[in-house]
Amino acid sequence: MTKPKVLISDALSPAAVQIFKDRGVEVDFQPNLGKDKDKLAEIIGNYDGLAIRSATKATAKILEKATNLKVIGRAGIGVDNVEIPAATAKGIIVMNTPFGNSITTAEHAITLMLALAREIPQADASTQAGKWEKNRFMGVEITGKVLGVVGCGNIGSIVADRALGLRMKVIAFDPFLSPERAKDIGVEKVELDDLLKRADFITLHTPLTEKTKNIIDGSAIAKMKKGVRLINCARGGLVDEQAVVDALNSKHMAGAAFDVFVEEPANTNVLFGHPNVICTPHLGASTTEAQENVALQVAEQMSDYLLTGAISNAVNFPSITAEEAPKLKPFIALAEKLGSFAGQLTESGILKVEITYEGNVAEMKIKAITSAVLSGLLRPMLGEVNVVSAPVVAKERGMVVDEIVRAAQSDYESLITVTVATEHQERAVSGTVYHDGKPRLVDIKGIRVDAEFGKSMIYVTNEDKPGFIGKFASLLGDAKINIATFHLGRVAPGSDAIALIEVDGAVPADLLAKVQALPQVKQAKALKF
Repeated sequence: MTKPKVLISDALSPAAVQIFKDRGVEVDFQPNLGKDKDKLAEIIGNYDGLAIRSATKATAKILEKATNLKVIGRAGIGVDNVEIPAATAKGIIVMNTPFGNSITTAEHAITLMLALAREIPQADASTQAGKWEKNRFMGVEITGKVLGVVGCGNIGSIVADRALGLRMKVIAFDPFLSPERAKDIGVEKVELDDLLKRADFITLHTPLTEKTKNIIDGSAIAKMKKGVRLINCARGGLVDEQAVVDALNSKHMAGAAFDVFVEEPANTNVLFGHPNVICTPHLGASTTEAQENVALQVAEQMSDYLLTGAISNAVNFPSITAEEAPKLKPFIALAEKLGSFAGQLTESGILKVEITYEGNVAEMKIKAITSAVLSGLLRPMLGEVNVVSAPVVAKERGMVVDEIVRAAQSDYESLITVTVATEHQERAVSGTVYHDGKPRLVDIKGIRVDAEFGKSMIYVTNEDKPGFIGKFASLLGDAKINIATFHLGRVAPGSDAIALIEVDGAVPADLLAKVQALPQVKQAKALKF
């Protein structure tokens, strides 16, 4: 078996490189390559995985050349430097390491808050310049003050915990923060306007989205109490930087501390040089421990995926643990084949896909299985579709996808049924996985069968009348097509019947036409799996 090959195009810990090697992954360590877009595009097609930090820009143009790439691992939280839609369209898993630098970033926010409160950088510069301006730097205590946390997820909750330890009152705005969670971490959940009015210090810990862009603008600042201090260690673009300068100049805002900026690297910025501003060069994750943690984490995650199929912290696909991966694998294979079966028989636009999970499979990660169904279903019509890109492609085409979970209601320990509704008809196909791990077809359009999926198959729907099997077999014999397996099913004697035949080799078009011409045949299709 060929070893998977990973390219590391940014500076990553030597320990991370060793993890790849120890796990059996071939590594090409080129820490300065990320800055050379043309060179990266030239060689990216040779790799199964790409490990990056922030210097490498995985653009759509570069990803177009990534013909073998299966996974991108970002050592850090932000994936702004990866074009997620382009990666998803090509079926590339994009992972990050959301927890590796959480403590470091939270501590940096607390540090900047304390530095703002006591004007530490300004006092240091003055003292080292030979001045002794003891009365100039009149700071404020943080004990008893109100800290407003905008975004109380992983990092925000750590900041809140540290602030509570410093005897501050913490209020938080986060639409996804439940009242129970707020109570557990000791914060008061409030609306944004309430936070702006009450907070003495405001710290931002939310991702940059269309909804959060410039969440702190001139109108938001106007609602803040006089003398407020603002800290941003999250993302440039959350704050209107000019509005902050204006508020500082008018004395409405007492100070601001920024670790992130709209444009980075920030060689110039409207905030620079203001006496009441502290700026650091995106140091939130810059500690020895954090750098090591995210590097090791991304190496472990990428190795797990490339070697076992386990998916952790993917931003464009459901996570699958190393324990779940082997259990899911046969059902993902079954789902993809069921989808492919339905897709190869579908000749008009798909309106709706209903996937029913019964028995043990209903307790698994069905999102991953659903993605496999859609992948198999769409590939016959659209070509380059896979389990990562399929849900997005289905959504873009307006397909309704419903998942139904039931307790065991069939004769099988696990059963997956895929029902496809088109403009003209509805078709259902069911399958299971036996103890041998092989996927089986067990029901087609309400007709019981028991068939394995072969590489090349012929599917026939016909009237159940004598003579059909003999004529059909004669046609295959005349064409020198060998039958591997032959499966029959019918609703009742003389009614609708199906035949599913595995053959050796491809099915010639002229043979299929002759089968279709048989008087009992309603439909004949050549299938490939």
